[in-house]
Order: sequence, then C-alpha cells, then structure tokens
Amino acid sequence: MPDQLRADSVGGPFGNPVVSTPNVDALAARGAAFTNAYAQHTVCSQSRISMFTGWYPHVNGHRTLSHLLRPHEPNVFRSLRGAGYHVALAGARGDMMGVGVTAASSDRFGFTTPPVLEDLGFLRHGPFPESHKWFDAFYGAGLDREPFDFDAATTATAVDWLADGLPEPWCLFVPLLFPHPPFTAAEPWFSMHDRAVVPGPVPPTFEGKPRFYRAIHERYGLDRLDADDWKEIVATYYGMISRVDAQLGDVVAAVDAAGVADRTVTFFFTDHGEYLGDYGLVEKWMSGLDDCLTRNPLVIHDPGASAGLVHDSFVELVDLTATLEDYAGLEPTYTHMGRSLRPLLDDAGRRHRDAAFSEGGYVVSEEPLLEQGAGGHYRHKQALQHEDTTLTGRAISVRTDEWSYIERLYEGPELYDRAVDPRETTNLAGRPEHATTCRALKDRIFAWLFETSDVIPWDEDPRMEPDLLATWLPSTVEDRGRR
Repeated sequence: MPDQLRADSVGGPFGNPVVSTPNVDALAARGAAFTNAYAQHTVCSQSRISMFTGWYPHVNGHRTLSHLLRPHEPNVFRSLRGAGYHVALAGARGDMMGVGVTAASSDRFGFTTPPVLEDLGFLRHGPFPESHKWFDAFYGAGLDREPFDFDAATTATAVDWLADGLPEPWCLFVPLLFPHPPFTAAEPWFSMHDRAVVPGPVPPTFEGKPRFYRAIHERYGLDRLDADDWKEIVATYYGMISRVDAQLGDVVAAVDAAGVADRTVTFFFTDHGEYLGDYGLVEKWMSGLDDCLTRNPLVIHDPGASAGLVHDSFVELVDLTATLEDYAGLEPTYTHMGRSLRPLLDDAGRRHRDAAFSEGGYVVSEEPLLEQGAGGHYRHKQALQHEDTTLTGRAISVRTDEWSYIERLYEGPELYDRAVDPRETTNLAGRPEHATTCRALKDRIFAWLFETSDVIPWDEDPRMEPDLLATWLPSTVEDRGRR
C-alpha cells in the first residue's frame, strides 16, 4: 500500500501511457484490476481506518489525523490474528492504530533493519528555502544517492520475513510512505520520465468550485509555477511511483522465492490520490473530494482465479475488510459496510455497487480538535483550517455511472457529467435543467447517511451493576419469602 497514488498515474489497465509501472501491470495481468475503486476519505489516517474497519469515517468519529483506532474498536488485522493468522505489519506507520492497538493486532511489527534517520522522507525539505516557489509546491528536486528511507526499510523487512519463513497462515501488510510529497527521488527514478511528454495538469479552475481552491492557490503562491514547472513535478512524482513499483516487485519476488506464490493472494492499493497541479492545487485537502483524490488503483491477484480481468463497476475501499474476511473464512463479528470483492475475480461483468461515496471535512465547532503545530510544507494548510474552518466544511460525494455530485455543509453543491467532463471542471449544479438530478443525488446521500449513521454493538450490556443486582434481588424463592 503506497501513499497518495492517483489511479490515473499507473499504467496497464489504469491507462497512463507514460509512467513506468511494470510490476503493477504484471500483477494486474495475472489478476483483476478495478478502475472505479474509491476511497472513503482523502486523508491518510481517516482513509486507512475506514478500509480496515469496513466503517465509513463518520461512523465512529475517525475524521481527523489525530483520532485513531482504540483498543475497544475492531480492525481486520485483529480479526485475522484472533482467527489464527500470523499477522506481520512491516514498518512503523503510526497513523492508523492508537497506542497498544498495533501490538494487539499483530504478531510482529517494525523493522529488521531500521531506516537511516537522515534519509527519512518527511525530513526531506530539499535545497529550497521556505517560501520559495518550489518549497511551497512540495518539490524537493533530485537526491544525490538512493536513500535507505522508510520505504526501503519497510520493503527490506517484508523480504527478510518472507525469506525467514512466516508461520502459516499469515497476513503480511506492507504500507509505504511514497509517492507522498515532498516530490523527490534519486536516480534512476528521478530522470526516468521525459519532462516533455508527461501530461500537464488541469488548469487553475475556481468558478463553481469550493472556496478552498482559491485559498490554497493564493496562500501557497502556486501562480508562480508555469507549465514546465508542473511537468517537472509530475515527472518526479512518476519517478517516485516507479520506485514504489520496483519495491512491489521485490516483495512479489520474495513470495515466489518462499515457495508460497500458488497459495498467496496479493493486493495492491493506496489510501487516496494527489492534486498534482490539477485546478492549480497540490497535495490534498480535508474536504477535497475530486476524482483525482478519491479514485484509487486497486489490483487483486488470486492465483486460483481468472487472469487479466478489468472491472469498471464501482467498488469502495471499505470492501477490503469484507474481502479479507471472505478469504480467511471469517464470519463478521460486528456490523460493517464492506462487501467482498472475491466473487468479482472470476466474473468481469459482475456489478458490485451502483455508486461510490466519499466524505471529509469538519464542522466549525470542531476547530479546537484539528491538528496543530505543523510547520514546513504544512504551515499554510494548517493555518487555513484554523483561520477559516468553513474552508474545510464537511462534504459528501456520490458517484454514479453518469454523475459526480458533492454536497457541502457551508457552500453550494457540485455536479459533474462523468461522460462529458471526467476531470470535473464544469460545475452544473444550479442550472435549472439539472435541478431534478441534483435533488435525486442529494436524496441518495441522505439515504446513505441514514443507513450508515452508526452501528449497534453485537454484544449486549447488562442493565444493572451485578453487585447491586445481587443485593437487591434474592437468589431463591425462600429468600424472597423471608424478605
């Protein structure tokens, strides 16, 4: 699972003709690719918690980077471990599980060889001073050597564990940091993609768009970047993706070398996308629900299923929990919203969902609960959400075969024709001829919220403290008579 990887920045069935992703392409050729797979949130922790609980972010308050899974809450890794799977979590991504939950959900986690401190990606601010146009565009230029960073250490750990032999049955999770910005890479990745042929982004678009578009564009000074600058960022991002692809290849090769490929199901997916210059924006936003952020590359290879399938039916990443449960033969122990994708792996025409929902953002009263203290690249982003929390107002999107519709708490809605306007540039909401469509899609969101607003626990609670009950109610008929 890489971080912040757009579906349209992968080759093979995902259609990008420039980026080099031979290992993802080969995995898809041996399995099934899902070209309409949508994340339920466009920020890291919130999306990951959703996909590994099967809960939408609104179900239990997992809507910020700081509110993680707690010991009493379920997750699919814990379920697998409880069912006898040896769960191995390579690396140390501490942005999904609260204190104690990682240990309770896995048999092993961490590194066989830790990353080199000065190589860690989040320390790479590059050669540009703060407020330089490149710094504010999250661009870090090329590296003078290949780092042994978080992703290198995580991949090496996964390979080491596979070589040593994981107790069967096992589940190995390999979460990476990149191609999350800052955009930077060493050779050969940095120069792998010709700047002249990579696609340019969707031009700056503010009309009919939420106010955060203009706020981000202006606060970061992104008008300082020209077309060639954006191509430089795109090409570097593609290089980072090719590095992730090579690391996937290392893990798949280790599975082969361990002699377990014929009974190992492999998943490749990400948590959310990246603006990458589209609409004059970069990185992501808490209430951004654009297709470039919500649509994910998802590939599943089951050696016992059909090869080369391409599904365009809607799937949601909450479906991962149900799919893993299905493969492990587990019955759910709590209510979640996932639907197993396993039946689709032998049926390219099978429909799964007729719509996909995503959500994000906050209400104004939640401002004190939002993240604080970030500097560097995130100083402007964090300042904006505290200065005017309506810029991060709660929002929900629904996508159908024909339409993308976004309802916003503090601003007007958005409606896009998916066939005519797949990059979602022209907002049709507010036009009289589309009033009926907007009403119907808003009703779908309302019904979805009704159906998924919360979950009832499956275990019952006693209605009285046991000690109090014992003193109040005699245990026998004779006792009752005496009293």
